[in-house]
Amino acid sequence: MPCTSQELSGRGWDRCDFILVSGDAYVDHPSFGAAIIGRVLEAEGFRVGIIPQPDWRSPESLTVLGRPRLGFLVTAGNLDSMVANYTAAKKPRRDDAYSPGGEGGQRPDRASIVYANLVRRAYKRMPIIIGGIEASLRRLAHYDYWSNSLRRSLLLDSKADLLVYGMAEKSIVEIARRMDGGEHIREIKDVPGTVVRVEPDSLPDGTIRLPEHDRIKENRRSFTESFSIQLRNTDPFNSRPLYEAYGTNGVLQLPPQKPLEREEFDRVYALPFTREPHPMYTQGVPAIEEVRFSLVSNRGCFGSCSFCALTFHQGRVIQARSHESLIEEAEDLTRHPGFKGYIHDVGGPTANFRHPSCKKQLTSGTCTDRMCLFPKPCPALDADHSDYVNLLKKLRSLPGVKKVFIRSGIRFDYLLAEGNERFLRELCEHHVSGQLKVAPEHVSFRVLEAMGKPDHRVYLRFKKRFDQINTELGKKQYMVPYFISSHPGSTLEDAVELALFFKEQRFIPQQVQDFYPTPGTISTCMYHTGIDPRTMKKIYVPTDPEEKRMQRALLQFNRRENAELVRKALIKAGRKNLIGHGRQCLVPPAGNTRGKIRRKHGL
Repeated sequence: MPCTSQELSGRGWDRCDFILVSGDAYVDHPSFGAAIIGRVLEAEGFRVGIIPQPDWRSPESLTVLGRPRLGFLVTAGNLDSMVANYTAAKKPRRDDAYSPGGEGGQRPDRASIVYANLVRRAYKRMPIIIGGIEASLRRLAHYDYWSNSLRRSLLLDSKADLLVYGMAEKSIVEIARRMDGGEHIREIKDVPGTVVRVEPDSLPDGTIRLPEHDRIKENRRSFTESFSIQLRNTDPFNSRPLYEAYGTNGVLQLPPQKPLEREEFDRVYALPFTREPHPMYTQGVPAIEEVRFSLVSNRGCFGSCSFCALTFHQGRVIQARSHESLIEEAEDLTRHPGFKGYIHDVGGPTANFRHPSCKKQLTSGTCTDRMCLFPKPCPALDADHSDYVNLLKKLRSLPGVKKVFIRSGIRFDYLLAEGNERFLRELCEHHVSGQLKVAPEHVSFRVLEAMGKPDHRVYLRFKKRFDQINTELGKKQYMVPYFISSHPGSTLEDAVELALFFKEQRFIPQQVQDFYPTPGTISTCMYHTGIDPRTMKKIYVPTDPEEKRMQRALLQFNRRENAELVRKALIKAGRKNLIGHGRQCLVPPAGNTRGKIRRKHGL
């Protein structure tokens, strides 16, 4: 395990080669990026120290392990620090699943910048490499929701020497070896999956020049054009270098690192993780509870939902671990003292993606002009669950394993595209823990189109078969669908349509997620510019706080505290006919009690 300050002398080390600074508590589990990078470097023979959640007010907090031989690695943690610290309404979060005891306030805002500057104050001329999800999605100029402004590449704002994006195992090992061989960090300008400072006269052949920073800051269409180019250059097989100018100099994004080969992927997960928070903590780290007895089966996602940043971070090419690797890890789980016989998940970004969406992807990459599942499944799509079904059968037959659940997201459009129900039946019979999480997100055609999600009728078809199969099996299992309010493209009329669907289904979501404009997504580009980067056409964006509250209230129209907002929304949308006591009405006239709302509206 990468060492902390208490363990440095006990290992007989005079100093570390690298010190990794993280915004998360240290959990030695492969679901945590800092643990993977630390373990990968350790396996390459490097001495790695870890300083989790240092006191960002004091440079001395970074001196506890002394001066490293090669450099500092800085990450905000498993989440962007602003997402970790604030809700979609920009209110401070009180809880933090990645901190001891779940206590919030343990990491600074814009943690990558703060930590990198802290390193500079503690150690002059110290090489600094930033990485993780925050660096990955802010690697070029990006819209920042919390300041409502366009910010520069995080490489510049952090004053780091090198930015590593994506999953980074291959990139960080190459960088470490070259630094160990005596190469200066500022001389390393050709590693895939990195962003570096360059002068415009030293660009590699084939480089695409993005619109200059000053231009995209003033012109939102130019920003959209830049984002559209970036979107078409996220694949390691066909991407070109991208140059973004800031005055007389700029930053260069090298093409993404190649996906891990299956053997390399297996090797990462065979590293000796303890699967526990570091013993220095007297309180638990809540984030481990959901993943402690889960298996990561794959990486990447070709679903390409507009509001998801996976395309920019993990890419669209699926990487999957071997059955042997997953079975070996499952057998290790059965020997864990806390294991009760239940494997909580076998999945990844999308559980039922176990191979590339088509055969050409591993040699030619993903298409730049079309998506695999949207608006309809591509004719070349290889929809096949046989490998996943066989894997699940093997896992649930292991001694000591009672049940194997699937809690990662399921793409129901991909499931239906296979043309048979073998996996759906296996899922219902063996792998649902009472409730299956799915994400239809909306019902309106124009909103789903903006989201990059399938037609609502696809969800209804899936739901019908799910319910029928569970009836045939004699099981009482239910779907828990997730929906987003106020996504770009959604008007009040669309929110009313969604509310009417809920009424028809006699279903009210317990939680509603307001659209959260996080860096690196198509939807965030739409939110900032009012333009869809896939088509360059204008799109409606609900940004008025009052309208966003009304859209959210419509999704939980039966709640007494929402009644006034719902009435206001219906009047504004021209749907006064839905105010009253009729069976189709969403809310009674003003003055009704909570009891009357429920009785008259059948909820």
